[in-house]
Amino acid sequence: MMEPASGAPSSPTGARKRRQRCCSKLKLFLMALSFAYFAKAFQGSYMKSSITQIERRFNIPSSLIGVIDGSFEMGNLLVIAVVSYFGAKLHRPKLIGTGCLLMALGSFVTVIPHFIMGKYEHETSIAHSVNLTTDILPCQSNQAITSDETANSEEISVAECQKEASSSMWIYVFLGNMLRGIGETPVMPLGVSYVDDFAREENTAFYLACIQTVGILGPVFGYMMGSLCAKLYVDIGFVNLSTVTINLKDSRWVGAWWLGFLVAGIVMLLASIPFWFLPRSLPKQGEGKKHNSTQEEERGSKTKKQEHAVDFSQMTKGKFISAYFLPSLKSLFCNPIFFCILCVSVIQVNAFIGIITFKPKFIEQTYGQSPSKAIFLIGTLHLPAVALGIFTGGFVLKKLKLTVIGAARVTIGASFTSFLLSVSYYGLSCENAKVAGLTVSYEGLNNVSYQENTLLSQCNSECACSLKYWDPVCADNGMTFVSPCLAGCKTSTGTGKQMVFHNCSCVATGTESKNTSVVLGQCARGDDCGTMFTYYLVVSVIGAYISACGATPGTIILLRSINPELKSLALGILTLVIRTLGGIPSPIYFGALIDMTCLKWGSNKCGGRGACRIYDSNAFKAIFLGLVYGLYSLSYLLWFVLYTLLKRRFQENQADHVSEDEGKANLKEKEDTGSHKDRHHIMPKEEDLLERESGI
Repeated sequence: MMEPASGAPSSPTGARKRRQRCCSKLKLFLMALSFAYFAKAFQGSYMKSSITQIERRFNIPSSLIGVIDGSFEMGNLLVIAVVSYFGAKLHRPKLIGTGCLLMALGSFVTVIPHFIMGKYEHETSIAHSVNLTTDILPCQSNQAITSDETANSEEISVAECQKEASSSMWIYVFLGNMLRGIGETPVMPLGVSYVDDFAREENTAFYLACIQTVGILGPVFGYMMGSLCAKLYVDIGFVNLSTVTINLKDSRWVGAWWLGFLVAGIVMLLASIPFWFLPRSLPKQGEGKKHNSTQEEERGSKTKKQEHAVDFSQMTKGKFISAYFLPSLKSLFCNPIFFCILCVSVIQVNAFIGIITFKPKFIEQTYGQSPSKAIFLIGTLHLPAVALGIFTGGFVLKKLKLTVIGAARVTIGASFTSFLLSVSYYGLSCENAKVAGLTVSYEGLNNVSYQENTLLSQCNSECACSLKYWDPVCADNGMTFVSPCLAGCKTSTGTGKQMVFHNCSCVATGTESKNTSVVLGQCARGDDCGTMFTYYLVVSVIGAYISACGATPGTIILLRSINPELKSLALGILTLVIRTLGGIPSPIYFGALIDMTCLKWGSNKCGGRGACRIYDSNAFKAIFLGLVYGLYSLSYLLWFVLYTLLKRRFQENQADHVSEDEGKANLKEKEDTGSHKDRHHIMPKEEDLLERESGI
């Protein structure tokens, strides 16, 4: 038998195997990128879920928490433009792997304060008496504390105060979050452009939807981890929990916030591994079905592009920026569609960041839920709905093969419907908690006050209580008092969490109850508040699903509206501007405005203002929801402009295609007519030749 020549074409089976290997590498990248999305979302959502715990642990206001939260975007801002533009010309998988390593390092830096700070000591007016078995006198004990504070304040120097956890240790969290932002930079723009470059055009939307769907599972687990850690005391394993006198619903409770960051860092380390073994580029999906000549032409064009890239690398940075980078930027910003997408995204991201940063606190203050429960419900109800919505949006795009106009309609419709549902949140809320001297008078009348002197009343005037402590106690009539002393309590029994205060003169004011005792902790909200909370959850979950249906179509609008060569740069610039104008300022001004609704500030060990202990929930609701409604309303005005521009371009492109098709048809008709005439001219000559040959 003859052996095939060495130059003979390979068998169909071998070509099929090569195509399968190429497809398998693309699928490996998809799986690696999906896990990286999961890991970074897990890490980021855990950070969001730990905002309240970090605020309490370091005794800082919400505005400073907003600065810490914005440090992620600050880190991203430092390198996003450079990574997005130059990263497309380098080894994209390895750059993504490097970013994952930096994110893991950021998590480990964040937990450093826990291991170098002392044990957490919450503010309390009865801390010195927790372990006593004899009765104490709250009024007299507070007088002693007040005199002790005056003496001790002179002994504590400013330098010693600076060593306290609430003064400067939060900087480690700030730096760790910034490192996370730097590391996250290459994942999205380089990952999405890599998929879009090597996948079929009709598969891109579905692949992106799958990646985002897996990524959204990260926040589910991140919030669940946050809920679990919020239930564990911050110094678990180092203190006797029986001596802790506060519970989960107490605004002084701090969970084991540091534990989740260790887990997130390990997960991110694992996510970085696969990218070091993936190739720099892949054949375009489905190119194996093309003819050999077409493949040779594409190989030749790729070789030319590679030679062109070598010329880029030999240029000086200044010449490269002036010759290519700046013109590319000009091309992007002169594109009105890209500019409108940029403006819409910035406004909506401002609202979105504000929501996800302070939503747990909104639930806690408005509905009286513990932070751990609020975080758990967000992770188990809202985020799965978001994941399902993202997948639904990608599936609809693939199934219906929607154009850019169709994708825009889906995005606008989904977002606006969700917005209409969210308007009902304003009515689905509870009244302020009844706290004597803050939200109601000591007689039980509604009277919100931001002044400390309203905490004093005739019923507690003999006690000379300190006004700086937040040590809430609950009476049978459902009213909360800021401290046992301010409740006018004369005696107490029990120790730890079982301590009960008796003969409280302020409890009898304005009520017919004969029980004048109070117990530790803030009073729970009524049953009607629980019903409202259930309605709120149902509406918010439905709204989250509908809104998420427009996520993938929104990405496709961007990818299909710009020059394919500028996709990586466009995604990078979009992320850069969003992080700068949306991610950084949003939590800061949301936090600053929320701080304005604080009724009672805690105090740190230096005597300064600490974290807020209770808010005016009505004012909190008005500011929080008002900001969200205002931002989204403005974005829909810009959406109208964007849709008009998209529709105009679509009609122009359609007209160009029609004229081009007509031109091709006319050209083909002329060619057919010309070949027909040539055939008539040639045939007689052939017949003459045949006749001559036959004659011979």
